[in-house]
Amino acid sequence: MNIHEYQAKALLAKHGVPVPAGRIAYTAMEAEEIAGELGGPVWVVKAQIHAGGRGKGGGIRVVKSVEEVAAAAKDMIGMTLVTHQTGPGGKEVKRVYVEAGCDIARELYLSVLLDRATSRMTMMASAEGGMDIEEVAAKTPEKILKVAIDPAVGMQPFQGRQLAFGLGLEGKQVSSAVKFMLAIYQATMATDATLVEINPLVVTKAGEIIALDAKMNFDDNALFRHTDIAELRDESEEDPREIEAARHDLNYIKLDGNIGCMVNGAGLAMATMDIIKLYGSAPANFLDVGGGATGERVTEAFKLILSDPDVEGVLVNIFGGIMRCDVIAEGIVAAAREVSLHVPLVVRLEGTNVDLGKKILADSGLPIVAAEDLADAAKKIVDSVKEAA
Repeated sequence: MNIHEYQAKALLAKHGVPVPAGRIAYTAMEAEEIAGELGGPVWVVKAQIHAGGRGKGGGIRVVKSVEEVAAAAKDMIGMTLVTHQTGPGGKEVKRVYVEAGCDIARELYLSVLLDRATSRMTMMASAEGGMDIEEVAAKTPEKILKVAIDPAVGMQPFQGRQLAFGLGLEGKQVSSAVKFMLAIYQATMATDATLVEINPLVVTKAGEIIALDAKMNFDDNALFRHTDIAELRDESEEDPREIEAARHDLNYIKLDGNIGCMVNGAGLAMATMDIIKLYGSAPANFLDVGGGATGERVTEAFKLILSDPDVEGVLVNIFGGIMRCDVIAEGIVAAAREVSLHVPLVVRLEGTNVDLGKKILADSGLPIVAAEDLADAAKKIVDSVKEAA
């Protein structure tokens, strides 16, 4: 689960992380009032959406009067902000964060994230703050510093000093940075966050270390322990299909391709998406119906895929172990009839009751193409989509 910048800063502040003073505004009038209460001479008005690159898209403005704060808020609220992370459709700005200006001497990068390769939380830092960290990693990976944190003892001060010295900090900046890093790590662990990213982390001219921006992602499986964090969820920032999928216990993620995928098992789903790419097309989604899906859940999954206007064909790839192939087949047929199937559909079934499942599909009277194996299924759906186009 993601949250907005202003929500992340409020959470981090509770754990002792220094952040600039600021408040959220839903109207230009509110923004102007907040600016007056914060005091000047400089303010920053920030559009609040779940995406990075806001500054490049016009979603962050530095202004020098309360009148300019109001004007910036009026321009932003209601606008569709397009960044490299939103896609061409962009996202509507429904609120802005009005923040006191900061006397910046340096901009750095800092994050804590779960490194799945080592199964440890890792703190990353770079002197290239304010830039896309992916670009830094690709072009100058030596500029990214990392420390892996032992979960048995947590982050240690010497690790913070190691990063601080690597960033070129000096004097009291080092102790401030170590205190900041320990607070960030404690906040990460206390909230079950899988990512806390501060970009930029700034060093002020007075030598203070402050989180000028903040992004937090959380482990959905741990939210039952954090009802206060779960309440911060903004469904208007999420794909409606992903929200609907969660209601039916489906693991669904929207992607940029044109081949809809319905698979049982995350590993098989990844392999299915890879082979679609191998045969020259791209998956429109990741969708894992799980090992114990019912016919009703399969029907909902199929309807969910076909509700995406980008889908030009559907590949169903099921290995029936716990799940029976006849249940899958019945769900597919029911959904295809309900939504009036209008795109090519290729189905590959293997496992429990596979012959019965194939018979149900064959006797349905629907234009369903059967496949013998995964490669055959991928080739058939890609070719079918090309022919239909």
